[in-house]
Amino acid sequence: MSGKQAAAVVDENGVVDNNAVRRSWPLSKRLGWHFRRYWELWLMALPAMVFVALFAYVPMYGIQLAFREFVPAKGLTGGAWVGFKYFIQFFTSPMFASTMINTFKVSLGTLVLGFIAPIVLALLINQIGSTRIKGFVQTITYMPHFISTVVMVAMLNIFLTPSTGLLGRFFGAQSVLDNADAIAPIYWISEVWQHCGWNAIIYLAALSSVDLSLYEAAKMDGAGRLQLIRHVDLPAIMPTCVILLIMNMGSVLNVGFEKVWLMQNAMNMPGSEVISTYTYKIGIQSFQFSYGTAIGLFNTVINFAFLILANWISKRVSDTSIF
Repeated sequence: MSGKQAAAVVDENGVVDNNAVRRSWPLSKRLGWHFRRYWELWLMALPAMVFVALFAYVPMYGIQLAFREFVPAKGLTGGAWVGFKYFIQFFTSPMFASTMINTFKVSLGTLVLGFIAPIVLALLINQIGSTRIKGFVQTITYMPHFISTVVMVAMLNIFLTPSTGLLGRFFGAQSVLDNADAIAPIYWISEVWQHCGWNAIIYLAALSSVDLSLYEAAKMDGAGRLQLIRHVDLPAIMPTCVILLIMNMGSVLNVGFEKVWLMQNAMNMPGSEVISTYTYKIGIQSFQFSYGTAIGLFNTVINFAFLILANWISKRVSDTSIF
């Protein structure tokens, strides 16, 4: 170690700065020291890292299929390069406008209601004084989250049956699920009912960390329940709300395929055909793999753009962002 390096690792009190010493090491030595010290943490994270690499990054090799004429005998890279042919084909398709409108209608409604409802529920549960009642209400509200999609759609069909359904008898002779204009509201309401309680857990966790002295001080100043929510609870969970909203913006067009597919029928098709179901029909059922890949890649790019935009706006407005 040179004289300048030795001087740089000693502070004004003459104590050696170990961090500065390590920063002066070669990269290979620093990595070796890091893994010897934290190998247990890396071992715990290894299964998740392998899972993400295997199912998120390795399939990205197939993205090139969106720019090639797929020939099964030649594999992913054997077909002729066609550039943006399939993207243009999708943009000029008669299904483009209706599919995008349906996707935005279903996804944005779910995003707005699915974002607001858990916050309201968490604030209401937090106002319950009894710990036993609070736990009971929280358990009841997040139990629907564990209902499978198939069972959920079956319940919707049973409840909305015109003649015998608990709700369907109030809507006339025609089934509500056959109405193309009703598909989006049904999807919104069922999603909120099923996942509202589960999504409220993270907000309840944020509220549990609020200093109780803030509530006592606010009550001494004459604050009621609404004032406590406005001036204590909401500021406490606002960073969490912003982070979750940014992350949800990254999947704004990823409407759940299984639920829409199971709710879909010949009558409601004009209002239920979204990007995910259209991609499945084009790519899997019609064997147009390159075309389906192009549609899926377009969907991913739009989601990524929404994520970047939401993060940029949040960073400018509230100084809260995920990167």
